Amino acid sequence: MRLGLGLLGVACALGVTVTGAGASELLQDANVTLLSLKVNAKGEALFTYRRSGGRLRHVLVWGAINARAPSVDVPQVRFKWDYAGGWGKYRNGKYWQSFKNLCRPYDGPPLPLLVAACKAPNGTYWTVQAWQRRLPLLGFEPWLPEHTNWELHIAHWSGELPSLEVFPNWTYDGRWHGLFGRYSYLGQPIFGFGSNAKGVPKDKFGRNLYIDTLNSAYGPGWKRESGILTHQGTGTFCHSFVPQRPFVGYPSQEMRPPANGERYRVTVGGPGVLPVMQVEVPGLSENDRSRDAEFNSAFDKVMAGDRICAGER
Repeated sequence: MRLGLGLLGVACALGVTVTGAGASELLQDANVTLLSLKVNAKGEALFTYRRSGGRLRHVLVWGAINARAPSVDVPQVRFKWDYAGGWGKYRNGKYWQSFKNLCRPYDGPPLPLLVAACKAPNGTYWTVQAWQRRLPLLGFEPWLPEHTNWELHIAHWSGELPSLEVFPNWTYDGRWHGLFGRYSYLGQPIFGFGSNAKGVPKDKFGRNLYIDTLNSAYGPGWKRESGILTHQGTGTFCHSFVPQRPFVGYPSQEMRPPANGERYRVTVGGPGVLPVMQVEVPGLSENDRSRDAEFNSAFDKVMAGDRICAGER
């Protein structure tokens, strides 16, 4: 089965750029234009793409599906990769030439950021999503080349998708606008067991959520506001749109204004090798102040057990 022309057309139009990230669901090459996705009866996927210099590459991916619940004893599922077209796995660099594609049309649920997708012979799904994960925070315009990179996120899954719940809220006694929510999979929270000083997870269970705001004090259109971790033990998170000092190394150290917007978008990579998930919710207006009790009721239900966010109820 060939890629649907509409999906493949998106990949070619983007000239998809990919960072060399270490996460198992990320393709490692940069400046990639995806040409095809194929899947065989052995549970392997073959990705063919063109690198920035024009060279074709054929990459085999296999060995993982879905995700495990967070555990300190059992590692998260991860793909195995062969960037040499079959040499790494079979000692046959021409393996890709005889790869028998049995991929069928994708009939799964809609996914955000979708570039390519197909249904394997065993009924599982392989999907590719393109995402600008590395945009600078606090509404700054990109100033480094990697800020505008497009990453290709590879997923192999079946059954239920992760659940990303996002709610608007009045925070700090109604002074500021905010968001709260929960990220879970099969009823279990998604979280890691630590992060470094920059908030990067130390293990393959942790996940950063990225918050975008629309038509805010940062300017027209979507702007990246923040990247935050889901909380250990609960998979919950919260964020308030308050004045913030830019991070060290940013072009300016002047205080940034509260960037509450007309809408908010929360995007997060799936646990294990599950797809990227995204939720969009409307912002608040003065007419929503009467709904504070409603928001608080949802907060008490969703954020149960989360002491970090208690002050933002």
